[in-house]
Amino acid sequence: MWGSYCENALEKRAPYRQDHLDGLAAQKEKGILITLGPTKDATKVFGIYEAEDEAAVRQAIESDPYWQNGIWTEYEVKEWIQAF
Repeated sequence: MWGSYCENALEKRAPYRQDHLDGLAAQKEKGILITLGPTKDATKVFGIYEAEDEAAVRQAIESDPYWQNGIWTEYEVKEWIQAF
């Protein structure tokens, strides 16, 4: 998953940050989330999910407080083939 952050995301995310982190921890514990984080300049987000289908990944993303509150402004899911 590649996505974009809103302007001033570091400030705007504050009210939602703990719920966001708790949700990511729950996804990781369930095995759907492999890794997720921002680019160094905090303009993009990148995540790797392992799920049955794209719908499950989209549900995980769209249930995140960052998506629901406009911190993430857009995202794209691309199936990835691990070569090695």
